[in-house]
Amino acid sequence: MMRISLRRVRLPLVHEFRTSSHAKRFLDHILVTFETADGAEGWGEIASPSGPFYAAETVDSCWAVSRDFLAPLVLQTKWDHPAELAAAMSRVRGNHFARAGFDVAAWSLFTGRSGIPLSQALGGTRSRAEAGVSLGIESTIDELLAQVSARVAEGYRRIKLKIAPEWDVQPVREVRSAFPGVRVHVDANGAYEITDTPIFEELDALGLLMIEQPFPPRDLLAHVALQRRISTPICLDESVEEVADLATALTLGACRILNIKVSRMGGLTPAVRAHDLARSADVGVWCGGMHEFGIGRAANVALSSLPGFTLPSDVSGSDKYYARDVTTHPIVCTDGYVDVPSSPGLGWEPDLAFIESQTVDRVTVT
Repeated sequence: MMRISLRRVRLPLVHEFRTSSHAKRFLDHILVTFETADGAEGWGEIASPSGPFYAAETVDSCWAVSRDFLAPLVLQTKWDHPAELAAAMSRVRGNHFARAGFDVAAWSLFTGRSGIPLSQALGGTRSRAEAGVSLGIESTIDELLAQVSARVAEGYRRIKLKIAPEWDVQPVREVRSAFPGVRVHVDANGAYEITDTPIFEELDALGLLMIEQPFPPRDLLAHVALQRRISTPICLDESVEEVADLATALTLGACRILNIKVSRMGGLTPAVRAHDLARSADVGVWCGGMHEFGIGRAANVALSSLPGFTLPSDVSGSDKYYARDVTTHPIVCTDGYVDVPSSPGLGWEPDLAFIESQTVDRVTVT
């Protein structure tokens, strides 16, 4: 017998984060807990945005789908390995963020009971993950430069800059000028059209590590056309929700790098499959983030230990986003790296008392 608890937990951000579509000062994420009759637990996190700007899912939609469909389905499914549960959950179309929380909870429970680290179960080979950091759009270029300076001083090995129309070439040029030795890439979150190609040709001359998701998710042909005109590698993010999406993008030549997000792809199980496919095609991958709390961040760290993750991942320390995280010990970045735990399960323990104090809604399904 098992029961599933859903907690909607709210944490304030230490610094407002703005992208091309919206700004956020706090985050609501849903923590998923599998609790077995013998007292074993598995934890996952649904790290969907609150509004339908990055993707169609929202916290409210994930709450409804998780409570009314995924939790009952999981409780009715016999599974021994998380991949079997992922196959059963595929009956629920889309809803990748919601499914990701359940998939991570299954891996957490499975590896905790098996006595093996999550990274090892996934096929990881590294004892530490190289960390990059993502910076939002600021009010002025000087404020952006101050943020970059602070993150470089902390040892992060790659800086990602959010861009948007009218906040692109000039701020990026200023950052490249002030920090010539730092690896920099830009992320447009699909805010441009193919007619904006001259902007990317200007960015192409700035020695960037990559240009991430310049065009809307479904417009793969625009990405193909742009990649043929510039030498900077294009990285896809929102365009790849399913492994089949990646296969299509690779066949078309729409990208040279892939951002694998556990949340966007529906969990660790499909994320590993995407890693394997990209690696076989000699496409570099890195683990992107959705400002996860410590539960989701722990899953990202484990995934980043796989051999194909050759670029710095968005596994920055908890203190970059939260004054206090939902784990008993924060995830720490030291000299640009986050240690991959060698203990069973996620490697970080949930801080139940703090989680309960920040919970704004809760339901248990049996």
